[in-house]
Amino acid sequence: MAEQPMLKFVKIDRDMPSKREAKIRREDFNEIYAEYAGAKAEEQASRCSQCGVPYCQSHCPLHNNIPDWLRLTAEGRLQEAYEVSQMTNTFPEICGRICPQDRLCEGNCVIEQSGHGTVTIGSVEKYITDTAWEEGWVLPIKPVHERSESIGIIGAGPGGLAAADVLRRQGIQVTIYDRYDRAGGLLTYGIPGFKLEKDVVMRRNEQLALGGVKFKQNCNVGTDITFDDIRASHDAVIIATGVYKSRSISMPNSEVAGVKKAIDFLTASNRKSFGDDVPEFDGGEMNAKGKRVVVIGGGDTAMDCVRTSIRQGAKSVKCLYRRDRANMPGSQREVLNAEEEGVVFEWLCAPKGFTTKDESIAGVMVQKMRLGAPDATGRQAPEVIEGADYVEEADLVIKALGFEPEDLPTLWNTPELEVTGWGTIRAAFTTGQTELDGVYAVGDIVRGASLVVWAIRDGRDCAEAILDKFGAAAEVMAAE
Repeated sequence: MAEQPMLKFVKIDRDMPSKREAKIRREDFNEIYAEYAGAKAEEQASRCSQCGVPYCQSHCPLHNNIPDWLRLTAEGRLQEAYEVSQMTNTFPEICGRICPQDRLCEGNCVIEQSGHGTVTIGSVEKYITDTAWEEGWVLPIKPVHERSESIGIIGAGPGGLAAADVLRRQGIQVTIYDRYDRAGGLLTYGIPGFKLEKDVVMRRNEQLALGGVKFKQNCNVGTDITFDDIRASHDAVIIATGVYKSRSISMPNSEVAGVKKAIDFLTASNRKSFGDDVPEFDGGEMNAKGKRVVVIGGGDTAMDCVRTSIRQGAKSVKCLYRRDRANMPGSQREVLNAEEEGVVFEWLCAPKGFTTKDESIAGVMVQKMRLGAPDATGRQAPEVIEGADYVEEADLVIKALGFEPEDLPTLWNTPELEVTGWGTIRAAFTTGQTELDGVYAVGDIVRGASLVVWAIRDGRDCAEAILDKFGAAAEVMAAE
């Protein structure tokens, strides 16, 4: 009798891909985890219990068929595993690298709840698609029939790219308008290479371009082209701009030289990795080398900033967060990686201002906090401990306080584009339809700053809704 290929969690322990030593990985921007070997990927996939109710799948925003492609991997049927994963996820190799699996699929794995250690879902997902690229299974899109309908997508981040993929596969003509010189949005210029190497993003961009998606780069809507012109050129428009306006803090000397926004710091670093000319980096303004760096914030962007600073050769790196470790929004896995690399976390600490020397940053005035009663969200609210203030010396301060939407109705001279009280675009759940006929919105510009996987989900759902609408319109025309 053939051996049961699954349910091996009782005799095989969880085993992540090997992680490069901290003293080595802090010297470069390469990804920190090695690739699984085929036998190891099969072994780890075989630990899946094939639950009747797969909580990993239900807690994945894309509802990926995780048990199915784990079984196919365990059986050595890698191409089929890739095809199954690609059915629900436009960019599985990207999600396998940057999704917070500890909060989503892996965090809800049944065998994790039983004490056996979760299946390494993200690492297997990454292995499947990386193998697919190496073997030539990932091909340019070739629609069976070309269609005349045209869609304009504003923004080449994960939401816009996911929508473009779904639409092109059905023969829809797609043009993406993006403000940057390379597509990918935060995948390209926000997330550092040690989490997502840039060739992974660039090859997806190339696949879409070879499949017929037209890219108009360095194109600022409202300046280089009007929103009305884009609407007039297409049958429908998808707004997928993301949220790029950095949250600010109003306190003494908050605009002094040496206090930088996280997105500006990360973009400069990523551009340097591409080999671009980056004067603000070369001149030292956006370079942490030899500096005492303080990062303010506790989310994943803050983790990107502290770990980037380490790799740039900072003298020291500290992260200030106003709550404790258990209540921080960033990935605990990222915190551990940062600590291994030499980052010091100062919990229950918040800035109250900045000190200066010769009109440049000299330090952060820190107030110690304690956690009090829960606030409206249910989280314990931080309270100031009087008399416990101190100054943290700093040569570079990076504000990683999150992002807000830009004022698109004003920037695009389109006051009829309805927004919420938070400034996000008001759009229908699942379809992304706005109050403007033929105008849709997806991703962070609707949700607020969120996960890449949710932007992919929104882009795919919106594209399906548009296809349904086009199909219904075609049926009406045929009947007439």
